[in-house]
Amino acid sequence: MITRVIKYGLAALILVFIAIQAVPYGRTASNPPVISEPEWDISGTRDLAVRACFDCHSNETHWPWYSRVAPVSWWTLDHVEEGREDLNFSEWSWDYDEIDEISESVMEGEMPPNYYTLIPGKRNLSERERENLIRGLISTFDYSDKARSRSDHDSDDD
Repeated sequence: MITRVIKYGLAALILVFIAIQAVPYGRTASNPPVISEPEWDISGTRDLAVRACFDCHSNETHWPWYSRVAPVSWWTLDHVEEGREDLNFSEWSWDYDEIDEISESVMEGEMPPNYYTLIPGKRNLSERERENLIRGLISTFDYSDKARSRSDHDSDDD
């Protein structure tokens, strides 16, 4: 009796899993074109940001196979869309309200989130890499801010 219940329950789960693959979600995983990036202080900062941030905070997301399997695909797509909305290194703009919080979130261990490093093929930044990323982000935003101020200043001279 119990064996039959387990078999039917397992069969029902498999059918539900197969059925939800056909549910149209209305959106698909995509990578829009890169419009602009910050003026990185050095290429090493960008390399660390690519490893730690770009999958959720750029238009250069690496979409693994499991991101195309429901219900994981639904969660992954929502997560990336929220990440891009909060901060998108591929559509860089100084309209972000709290640029200084970007390095703070890395410093405080909020980014990348712990579950991201559990994904196969991803690994957490070492302490040294995290420190280099924080220093690089601070330097990038200070440098870019200065460059932006100069270009604003130059345009005033016109």
